Amino acid sequence: MQLRVRLFATYREIVGAKDLAWTTDPGTTLGQFLDAFLRRHPKLAPHRDTMMLAVNRSFAEPSTVLKEGDEVALLPPVSGGAA
Repeated sequence: MQLRVRLFATYREIVGAKDLAWTTDPGTTLGQFLDAFLRRHPKLAPHRDTMMLAVNRSFAEPSTVLKEGDEVALLPPVSGGAA
């Protein structure tokens, strides 16, 4: 099945693309997708623990089962605000 992967901020710079097509097997979870994605893009692996994940523009857990045509977003943590 086909997924669309969107990358933001530093992740976009590390991978060298803002959008990618990704093919995976039906029944793949978001966590399994991320494992495979980080094997292909190992420079992102150090960011895994702080990486935020979304599916179809909603934050999602690694246990989320992906479906054909889903959009997966990998987002760095956001900081900001005034002290």
